[in-house]
Amino acid sequence: MDHQISSADGAVPACRAPRRFLVRRTGGVLAAAAVLAIGIAAPGTSFAGTTPVPASAEDPAVVSEWNAIAVATLAGDATTQPVEDILYTAFVQAAVYNAVIGVEGRYTPYRFHAHAPRGASAQAAAVAAAHQVLVTYVPSAQAALDASYAASLAQIPAGKAKAQGIEFGARAADSVIRLRAYDGRHADIQFTQPPLPGVWRPTSGAAMSAPWLGFVTPLLVHSATQFAPPAPLALTSVRYTRDFAEVKALGSMNSAARTPDQTSTAQFFSGNPLVQYNAALRDQVSVRHLDIADAARMFAAIGMSVADAEISVWHAKYIYGLWRWAPLITTPPYPEYPSGYNAFNSTVAHGLENLFQTRHLQLTLTSTAVPGVQRHYDCGGALLQDVVDARVWQGIHFRTADTAARDIGAQLTAWTLDHYFQPIHQEG
Repeated sequence: MDHQISSADGAVPACRAPRRFLVRRTGGVLAAAAVLAIGIAAPGTSFAGTTPVPASAEDPAVVSEWNAIAVATLAGDATTQPVEDILYTAFVQAAVYNAVIGVEGRYTPYRFHAHAPRGASAQAAAVAAAHQVLVTYVPSAQAALDASYAASLAQIPAGKAKAQGIEFGARAADSVIRLRAYDGRHADIQFTQPPLPGVWRPTSGAAMSAPWLGFVTPLLVHSATQFAPPAPLALTSVRYTRDFAEVKALGSMNSAARTPDQTSTAQFFSGNPLVQYNAALRDQVSVRHLDIADAARMFAAIGMSVADAEISVWHAKYIYGLWRWAPLITTPPYPEYPSGYNAFNSTVAHGLENLFQTRHLQLTLTSTAVPGVQRHYDCGGALLQDVVDARVWQGIHFRTADTAARDIGAQLTAWTLDHYFQPIHQEG
């Protein structure tokens, strides 16, 4: 049974109708009146004036496997901060997407115009692309990554197709690495706002985590401010007073007002979202029976959009530097406004709805904070409401920070899916 939480007025949020996005024909010309509700086309589906789009025969499991390897490698790297891992995961997924699409076609590549030799293995290309990006950015894990690389390639029959796939995957990875060479990562930027009323202050001597992230060049959108949230509420406003009272009542460590169900929801969404949501995306490959091209597209579209959403969030955190309340869970080392977790969640929810043109997420999430606990969401509205509420009940965010971040995810994802990852249909 789906887990659903009622909204403030007592109504369960309704499943929304999915957006519709543009379909591009070969050569980049927009089809006349081409707003079609297709998302991922079913294998063999044809459209007026186009040839059918066959499903790939290559196993998509390798795309999921290297997503899991990437997430585990980055999460286990003590030299990076958790929010950085989101960015590097996006680099991996961009390279895998270009590697697979360069073999399979069907979708517009990401700033990469090479095509693999006919007959090259998309599986080998995906393995090579992911491996090369990871060893570049996490050299300390090279031995483990090399072992995984050898094991994955051992499952692919030897021959020309495999060799060509490996070579092309390395080219796809090199392209992404070059694109990101001077993107502003690790710039010497520090959070230095004076400790005035309303300004965030480091706790336990910990400085702001990765303050440079808000100034990194995004992967897809034009800038960190293209989908910037509105300024946070004035400390003297009625709405801020209401938000503050809510967090004080429900989000403090020893709250007497928070119910057991609210505490359960708060704890469920208090772990590592990169690990939590990527595991759910891997499940989507099986649930939706995606082929290798559609799997690579899903991971790239959502992973890269999430990275851009977090860049936007971090920029706003740095600029506004809003303080926090003493919460149920450990206070994280960065300002309060807006919510990174809500931006991540919203981008995933809206991304799945838009990519698959469905109101039904079929999304199973496993908590990384409460071992063995799962929740299933069929409706995006219920998931969005749960995470907004959860971050309030944790005491981590005021409600306005959650809803602002939710809107960033929705707006940014709508834009990225209209401008990237578009189907290409051959003329008949």
